Amino acid sequence: MGIHLAGLIVKELLALLKDKKSRVVLIAPPLIQLIVFGYAASFDLNRIPYAVLNEDTGAASRELLSRFEQNNTFECVEHLESDGQIKPVVDNKEALLVLRIPSDFSRRLLSKQTGPVQANVDGRNSNSAMAALNYVQVILSEFNADWIEAHGGRLPSKLVVRAWYNPNLVSRWFIVPGIVGILTLLVTLLITALSVAREREAGTFDQLLVTPLQPVEILLGKAIPAVLLGLLEAGVIVVVGLFWFEVPLTGSLAALYLGLLLFLLSCIGIGLMISSMAATQQQGLLGAFLFMVPAITLSGFATPIENMPEPIQWFTCLIPLRYFLIISRRVFLEGATAELLIPQYWPMALIGIVCLFAAAFLFRRRLS
Repeated sequence: MGIHLAGLIVKELLALLKDKKSRVVLIAPPLIQLIVFGYAASFDLNRIPYAVLNEDTGAASRELLSRFEQNNTFECVEHLESDGQIKPVVDNKEALLVLRIPSDFSRRLLSKQTGPVQANVDGRNSNSAMAALNYVQVILSEFNADWIEAHGGRLPSKLVVRAWYNPNLVSRWFIVPGIVGILTLLVTLLITALSVAREREAGTFDQLLVTPLQPVEILLGKAIPAVLLGLLEAGVIVVVGLFWFEVPLTGSLAALYLGLLLFLLSCIGIGLMISSMAATQQQGLLGAFLFMVPAITLSGFATPIENMPEPIQWFTCLIPLRYFLIISRRVFLEGATAELLIPQYWPMALIGIVCLFAAAFLFRRRLS
């Protein structure tokens, strides 16, 4: 079994790498997309969940907070009681923004002094953070103008910003870790979705069936080259992200690659399911893109999942890219370890196992 399987793996790798067009497809488009996405991609903000820590009991703080409550762009999710509650709210993504008003805010404004308002913003999504701060600044400017008109004085309040995980709000720090998942999905899904269909179209599928290889071994022979190329592809993107785009890798590389292996397992399972159902490479390519486009759209790469309708949010649980994006960004920006990422690991493992068994069933069914 080992010799036969090794021979099939070598055959698959040679079929992919000996052809000049295949090499160009595997290498050039991902690097081009990496550069384009890294420099050009941007995101809009749809809504802003925020929490409030109001240590002031005066009228000025109540008036300022009422402006946030009346603004449809903001949604208050929690009122905090102490400093220690700020970090868990930001860590768990319950709020994108935490407003903290100090205890002497009203007194300072009434005595014609400037009162600081602290905005603790989740910097993991730098575009959302900057958009949220812009909205906060607009409300604060309107509050300042009305306060000066009513009470006199100059610049009654000012915004003090503290960005978590991405202090300078560099958008590339958010985008590049996500590209690791998107381009790995693109390459591995195309390789596996076309693998069995290519054999059928070339007329070599029947030759595989008369070899001593079992159907499961044939599928393994198709899957392992995709795993190797996926690991290589992801490794190149990580290196480019670290040294070209200078995105910090603050977490465990082992945690990232464990997530990558499980992500590849799920992607390959889906790709082999598509390939087992496809009779031609054209059908396999179409099936891959039919899965890939909604998978990227619903993964949370561009649009926050929390902003989607609830039925769609449940549907995203079936998309492995959703979990890997969380793993990649948390490892890069938060310094996450494998223990913290277990809730993201097991859904990808489950999706991969189910899809591989389904691919094996469909493969056997096509043989009968």
